[in-house]
Amino acid sequence: MNLMGSIHVGSSGLQTSQNALNATAHNLSNIETKGYVRQQVLIGDRKYNYAASTAALGPQQTGLGVEFSKIRQVRDYFLDLSYRKEAGRGSFYDICFETTTELETLLGEMNGAAFQETVDDLWTAVEEFQKDPASSVTQGQFINVCTQFLDRAGSVYQGLADYQDNLNGRIKDMVDNINEIGEKICKLNQGILNVELSSETANDMRDQRNHLMDELAKYCRYDYTTNSDGVVEIRIEGEAFVSRGKNQPFYMGYTKDEATDFYTPTWPWADDAPVFDCSQEISTAKNTNIGELKSLVLARGDRRANYTDITSEYTDPATGEVVDIYNQGATGKMATANSIVMNSMGELDKLVHQIVTDINDILCGESKADIDAGILPRYDDASKLPKELFVRLGTNRYEQDPATGEYVYVAEDTSRSPMNVSTMYTLSNLKINPELIKQPTLLGYPDSGMLKPDGSVDQAKADALADAFANSSMILNPNVTKISSYKEYYTDLVSMAANSGDIYKSFSDSQALTVDSLDDSRQQIMGVNSSEELSNMIKFQNAYNASSRFINAVNDMLEHLINRLS
Repeated sequence: MNLMGSIHVGSSGLQTSQNALNATAHNLSNIETKGYVRQQVLIGDRKYNYAASTAALGPQQTGLGVEFSKIRQVRDYFLDLSYRKEAGRGSFYDICFETTTELETLLGEMNGAAFQETVDDLWTAVEEFQKDPASSVTQGQFINVCTQFLDRAGSVYQGLADYQDNLNGRIKDMVDNINEIGEKICKLNQGILNVELSSETANDMRDQRNHLMDELAKYCRYDYTTNSDGVVEIRIEGEAFVSRGKNQPFYMGYTKDEATDFYTPTWPWADDAPVFDCSQEISTAKNTNIGELKSLVLARGDRRANYTDITSEYTDPATGEVVDIYNQGATGKMATANSIVMNSMGELDKLVHQIVTDINDILCGESKADIDAGILPRYDDASKLPKELFVRLGTNRYEQDPATGEYVYVAEDTSRSPMNVSTMYTLSNLKINPELIKQPTLLGYPDSGMLKPDGSVDQAKADALADAFANSSMILNPNVTKISSYKEYYTDLVSMAANSGDIYKSFSDSQALTVDSLDDSRQQIMGVNSSEELSNMIKFQNAYNASSRFINAVNDMLEHLINRLS
């Protein structure tokens, strides 16, 4: 190689070492930057000069030094995929655990404890009422306890409804956050495309985009592909969200239910098709348990639940026979199966409905079995109508039949086309009979209270009330087999929420360990290690100094030749 060519070899070493030092300094300066990925310098040989070729020696070439090929990000595509999927699954169970913890607080530590005491007080009031049913004192005490029972049950139910509203607001905010992330990714896509068209590498922009994709993975399940030009395309729940050639995402929207004010995430560009299929089984194998947004939607549910959302059937473990405790004929999957909050609301309302209808039917002297079977009580005289203790806000207990002139019991309409809540004995539609609050002695018969027409005390009704509480049998939902009394039911409800919370906590903790392990693996590859970078800095600094000394040596040789020839 001639001496002039050697200068080019030395200068290429200087330039390459300088660029490598710059990249190393960039890594060190961003060691605490969130989402930053270590950048690695790739160095290659420059093209060789062809001198000659012989059969014995082959081609004879002279090198032209090194060149700075590119700076690449050090990432593992498959680790990124695994991390994002497991992070989304972890966020899903974090919301589940958070929700059950909140429910346990609402049901157990705050109004729940008082309500459990009220159920016990109601049982005590029934026992006192049984001892002297004709006494205006015991009648008044019984009505007061029933009033407290209804008020406190309504307070617990309203607390659950308020929490639903809280979750609903978070759903709306999260949809806005997802759209904001989509907008940023679209802008970065365009910026990366513009930079890399000029043969440069937009690594810092790629870091920002990857950090946003990590954040998006916590909110929802998505798939993505990276095109050859560096543009990322994203599909959320199988639908397009970020596409090549668009400077804005396919926005996620939401529809608002007029009855409940609940937001449902939708795709406005697809005729408001729902983003999530909430009827799907929650399964890791099917990847239906990924994303904070879906978990919030499922936990909140789609309406205010009531007792009709909890079926009354269970399978007898001894015989395997399906038993319908209350002869309601309810079948199929529980409507609230995927909603944590709706489950608790429906189970609470179920308890209240059962106690309320039992008390009303007994005091009015009517058969619950006949009413459930469609055999409705009839009266020919309005003055003979019994007075129920718990009244429906929108419906009287009896209405006159225009055809016969008789007063007929108005049955509950639990059909869903649409549901007529005004006919139902549900917490949102109940109050204590104001006539009985003013005059407790009207409890029972319309004229004589707990006295029969012949003047004797109607002890049978009082005994029936006590028997209903003593021999009550209920189940929380079709997923359990334990039969509970009124006194045990609410304790079982709180325990079920606590047990669910423990299960979700174990899922959440397990996912946290998995995510941390995957993140550690990622950081080992893409994280900046200060010791390693300092070693690189020393290496490239020495290479820079070596190139400098090489150039000086060539310069001295040229100077010597020139001086000798002059």
